[in-house]
Amino acid sequence: MARGVKDQGKRVKTARGRTASSVRWLERQLNDPYVKQAKADGYRSRAAYKLIELDDRFAVLKEARRVVDLGIAPGGWSQVVRRRRPQAAVAGIDLLPVEPLEGVTILELDFLAEEAPGALLAALGGPPDLVLSDMAANTVGHKQTDHLRTMGLVETAADFAIATLAPGGGFVAKVLAGGTDPELLALLKTHFRTVKHAKPPASRKGSSEWYVIAQGFKGGIETPPGMGES
Repeated sequence: MARGVKDQGKRVKTARGRTASSVRWLERQLNDPYVKQAKADGYRSRAAYKLIELDDRFAVLKEARRVVDLGIAPGGWSQVVRRRRPQAAVAGIDLLPVEPLEGVTILELDFLAEEAPGALLAALGGPPDLVLSDMAANTVGHKQTDHLRTMGLVETAADFAIATLAPGGGFVAKVLAGGTDPELLALLKTHFRTVKHAKPPASRKGSSEWYVIAQGFKGGIETPPGMGES
């Protein structure tokens, strides 16, 4: 019978059919102040506060006019962009369906698909000033494999940013413990004036996630993958 919860320090008793890991997840959700605040503020996920905290520290959204949100589901980061930069054009992409957001073009498409870069640029109507990526690969339970899969997404996102960003633009992406791989870090330092790592307070203490913040894109516009002449 254990379905009751307390108002403070809520604990979920194990019920038939509920695994110990699901109980821990539910307890964490019930007691997470960011989850509660997200509901109060109308954000779709607690992840919104990660971008808010990164923006407060690094001003990543300052003067952004065109923003790409890679891995947009469920939409918390794009909500932050719209609230802080209401005049900005925003295009997001995800394999998962996402409920519509006012002022945001949402593409239900694999970011790795050949047509994805062109579709994002077409939705924005020009080169982005900021590329955001909160993407992470689906885990398989093998730490090294999960790391490689997620970092592969980060590298693809970085390639997209370098190929499409307007001069002076920025790139923010989720990475895992240990930060950005040396080769990718060197690439970012070549193309951006500053490259930093941060773990916003909204990232759970036990999480291995960090964020790389690259600002001041140096280059011009290159032809992104899938945008060449036929």
